[in-house]
Amino acid sequence: MPNQPRTIAITGGKGGVGKTSVALNLALTLARQEKRVLLLDGDTDLANVSIMVGMYPKQTLANVIAGECRLQDTLLETDYGLHIVPGASGVQECMDMGPTDSLQVLRALSHLESQYDYVIIDTAAGLQAPSLHMIASAELACIVVTPDPASLTDAFSLIKVILRRGYKRVPSVLVNMAQGASQARSVFQRLDSAAQRHLGLSLHYMGGIWRDETLRQSVLNQKPVALLPVADPSCRQFYTLADMLNVRLAQLTPRKAGIAAYWHRVSRQQSEARQASARSDAPASLKDRCLRAVSELESVLVQTPDNAMLRYEAFTRLFALLGSAPDGDTIEIIQTGLGSLEWEKLSEEHRQHLATHLRHLADQIVPTAPRKSTLVPAKTDQTDPVYDRVSFGEQERLVRALREQPAEISLNELLRSLAGKGHNRS
Repeated sequence: MPNQPRTIAITGGKGGVGKTSVALNLALTLARQEKRVLLLDGDTDLANVSIMVGMYPKQTLANVIAGECRLQDTLLETDYGLHIVPGASGVQECMDMGPTDSLQVLRALSHLESQYDYVIIDTAAGLQAPSLHMIASAELACIVVTPDPASLTDAFSLIKVILRRGYKRVPSVLVNMAQGASQARSVFQRLDSAAQRHLGLSLHYMGGIWRDETLRQSVLNQKPVALLPVADPSCRQFYTLADMLNVRLAQLTPRKAGIAAYWHRVSRQQSEARQASARSDAPASLKDRCLRAVSELESVLVQTPDNAMLRYEAFTRLFALLGSAPDGDTIEIIQTGLGSLEWEKLSEEHRQHLATHLRHLADQIVPTAPRKSTLVPAKTDQTDPVYDRVSFGEQERLVRALREQPAEISLNELLRSLAGKGHNRS
């Protein structure tokens, strides 16, 4: 029976949280412990993982799909026998090829992954379909966050989306760039509390990676900290992470099918959907075909109002198509679409949540200086001062008291004494 590796997707709700560094150092640590490890670089076609170890691949998975080389030809071997497949995000193209054409590539991937103890996927950040499929193909999703509030917001959105798409396991959370154990635990608890309150889900805490200069320099020098002596604090924390990972995996039932089997199943499902659509497609103009497709989509969504996964898949693909060549028309379409939505039907909580995301998106499109506080200072009474007759009595009494007091008494003492007498008087 073929070996079934443990598969882990290292992912994040946004870029810049350090997930590629985490994936590489974790993979090297496991390899250093004499485990057979395969690292799939699914981040981008730029092969970020290999660059971080000073290697520049000539061939990626895209070349395999194009029939230009074998999958084995793309493998890069680095320290401790760690193997890297660059450009693994090209697996998405297999779904577009159809199950028959992609079968050879996926069969080769299935044979490859069976040779390892661990397969670690460095996914792309965000909510695009390829990264979501990579998360779904792994038996464990490890979501990397930082103390940055935007990181937590995006991680929460990612968790919500994968749950809606049918992810059944409890995601793990790793806090990166923390100042220490206390801050890491606090960051996790904020995200976990939000997940419990809004999603009814308790997350798993995988631990934290501390921010230090050695780790930062290791990225610049293309020398991962996992290659340092084991006693080095920066290296040691990835041994701790590897231990935490194994404890977590021991709690999960291993999957019977691997990554390649998942992708083949998705490819077959999408091919069947395309064939069903083609059978009902008569010759027509491009405009008619487009309008017919929109009408069909509307009909399906009306019939399945509670199928959030279907709506998500449909509109994610539409927006990806819309954003493939952004221009002035794209901006106008998005503005019109947002303006046509009936926001008043949303609850106050959902409106606040959406507004936060839109502000974050606006800052990504046009970065601005930190916003000044919009808090309005409390208004002060600008009217003329008024004598407090209740506390100090009639003004003539005050004048008389001033004349009778010795010169060295302060005005505060005098007023306090008058106020006391006034209260006693009542």
